Amino acid sequence: MIAIVDYGMANLRSVEKALLRVGGHPIITSDPHVVARADQIVLPGVGAFCAAMANLEQSGLRDAVLQAIAAGKPFLGICLGLQLLFESSTEMGGARGLGLIPGHVVRFFENAPPPTLPDGMPLKVPHIGWNALHLPRSSRLFRDIEEGARVYFVHSYYPEPSDASVVAATTDYGVDFCCAIEIDHIAATQFHPEKSGTVGLQILRNFVRWN
Repeated sequence: MIAIVDYGMANLRSVEKALLRVGGHPIITSDPHVVARADQIVLPGVGAFCAAMANLEQSGLRDAVLQAIAAGKPFLGICLGLQLLFESSTEMGGARGLGLIPGHVVRFFENAPPPTLPDGMPLKVPHIGWNALHLPRSSRLFRDIEEGARVYFVHSYYPEPSDASVVAATTDYGVDFCCAIEIDHIAATQFHPEKSGTVGLQILRNFVRWN
């Protein structure tokens, strides 16, 4: 069973349908006890970092997720679910994350003006659309995914890991940024695999077959 963690901040049905399509057995749950019994964990998310951490804490899901990860269960974070793994985010003046991955989450072009396009217009934030993946190393999550494969993004913030060895994929949007991490049984993507066509389905298939 794959527990899709429902803490009130994600389009869970699209993740559920995509996992079903690749042979997974997902269940959407807000019950910490169900998370504890699951074989694998998926933490999706959209919206504000601070609100997400507050919802996880108040629901008891924060501890359930941390205990599942500590027990070695395969974990996949999606979008905000990636960002929450880090120590902190600069969003809304700063907020602490789960602290599982050393590093911080920052906004695009936070301390400098955005680069301009050939027509002179600045790059827009949020970053919305399809971008190519750069895969600096082999990883279980990106097995059978080709260099340059395109995936779908919707976000204004991205992670800056302290340790480059956790980076499983990068992409470019005015800056070359980490868009996926993998370390041991923990993996996460800044993009939305459930919205990324056949490439995204292969990534989810790789997670379903992790064990």
